[in-house]
Amino acid sequence: MIHQRKNNIIAYGFLTPFIIGLLVLVLGPIVSSLYLSFTEYNLLTPAEWVGFQNYVDLVNDRTFKQSVGVTTTYVIIGVPLQIISALLIAVLLNKKMSGIGFYRTVYYIPSLLGGSVAIAILWKNIFGVNGLINEFLGVIGIEGKGWVSHPDYAIYTLIALAVWQFGSSMVIFLAGLKQIPRELYESASVDGATKLHQFKSITLPLLTPVILFNLVMVVISSVQAFTSAYIVSGGTGGPSNSTMFYTLLLYLKGFSYFEMGTAAAMAWMLLIVLSILTGIIFFSSKYWVHYDN
Repeated sequence: MIHQRKNNIIAYGFLTPFIIGLLVLVLGPIVSSLYLSFTEYNLLTPAEWVGFQNYVDLVNDRTFKQSVGVTTTYVIIGVPLQIISALLIAVLLNKKMSGIGFYRTVYYIPSLLGGSVAIAILWKNIFGVNGLINEFLGVIGIEGKGWVSHPDYAIYTLIALAVWQFGSSMVIFLAGLKQIPRELYESASVDGATKLHQFKSITLPLLTPVILFNLVMVVISSVQAFTSAYIVSGGTGGPSNSTMFYTLLLYLKGFSYFEMGTAAAMAWMLLIVLSILTGIIFFSSKYWVHYDN
């Protein structure tokens, strides 16, 4: 008994830094942000309790509605394209050929640079008025546009950037493909199944758990996208707020307009929406995700 108590004391001693960090750096800010979401707070004066007024104001805020629309467009178009691109490239790279390691590295590098300011600046220059895209279009006689500064096209340049950075999902798909027994493909070939039928009947069903994981991760990262929109728009949300992502507006509310109470309310609304989206995905998974049986 004494020996067990001594071990418990030692264990709690080692756990103390983690527990303090959890309380001070994680749970403390979470509780504080929840309180601040019900207050009017500008970082300079004491917070003043306003109840649900921040949430009511956001629902009636035109810019807030625009940010929800822009983010929704980004997620609805970008997420499927990222998943499909990652899966197809993973299938192509899951073959035995010379230099396959090099090609895998090339496709994965953009993901390593994902979210960086440098890549966002590069993308802004590529799709700028005098960028690489317009130079290429000029060669074939097409007059280019300022893609990142045009309200009708700016969001699609950011979607293209997100799709280009599918490396992480691709690597996970590759790992899943390696777990599929080759005997299944050999048996299907003997029975006369084409490559397309093998993909539909073997690859996709056995990859559904991996697809579920990638889908959840990509949805969360897409909803939280910030850096690319901030850099490309110069922190303004672009022309007609065409690239005003939800997280960008949240940042502006908190650190440009000093409406920290409103920003906290937006953060909690984001948490609720992400929880609902994740819950819907997991609930639907029982209809399309197949495990060992």
